[in-house]
Amino acid sequence: MIVVSGKLFVSEGKRDDFLAASREAMVLARKTPGCHDFVVAADPIEKNRVNIYEEWDSQENLDVFRGSGPDSEMNKLIVSADVNQRSITQEYE
Repeated sequence: MIVVSGKLFVSEGKRDDFLAASREAMVLARKTPGCHDFVVAADPIEKNRVNIYEEWDSQENLDVFRGSGPDSEMNKLIVSADVNQRSITQEYE
């Protein structure tokens, strides 16, 4: 399993715009084979922070979805990012 998680900071006052633009990606990701979860959400404490969380069956599934990645308009809203990808080899129930 592949887990992608982290935080983005967006331009002052642009978080709602970023979240609205992220909605389509969330819907598409959740319909993509191999995707267990895909969330882009407002942080409840820091007003310009957005939290990212994704779970995928495999790197291949993630790569197929990523394809083109976020468009340049969304990238313009991101001030900084700290997002990591981890491969989980053992799952606990």
